[in-house]
Amino acid sequence: MKLDQATINDFESVIKFYDDVTLRTPKMDTYARWKKGQHPTEEGIKAYIEEGSMYLYKKDDAIVGAMALTMYQGEDYHAIKWSKQVKDNEAAVIHILAVSPDYQGAGLGTEMIRKAISISIDSGMKSVRLDALASNTPAHKIYERIGFEYRGKQHLYAENTGWTDFFFFELTK
Repeated sequence: MKLDQATINDFESVIKFYDDVTLRTPKMDTYARWKKGQHPTEEGIKAYIEEGSMYLYKKDDAIVGAMALTMYQGEDYHAIKWSKQVKDNEAAVIHILAVSPDYQGAGLGTEMIRKAISISIDSGMKSVRLDALASNTPAHKIYERIGFEYRGKQHLYAENTGWTDFFFFELTK
């Protein structure tokens, strides 16, 4: 398996992949709280693909993992007290990381995050960051095991959750 940058030709397959993950992941309504059509959205996925930020992990041409990796952070990240103060275009951010339910628990998510870190470093980023719902404790454990540290929380609005707490993490290695 290898991680490849998605192209617009992958769009329909990526949508089907995220829909499958959303519908079949155990305890999705407890942890990530993704909802088909609300998060991740088709518009958001298309934008990630068009800007070259969507990455796919494939096995035998089938998507088994996907994530967006932007080489910038948004304004939601400004309120957090980071260990490294960097400009928005010096911080890579991992978004909408997902693994097929058929491959969950096999270390694929960890492998994808490690590849995202390598891509970020190779691209000259000074920091790698991400956020997750406060309720997504399984994801928090994975991030911390890899070397990310909790940096703070914000109470933010999202279509799929309403107002809720998000935890922010930063790679500190």
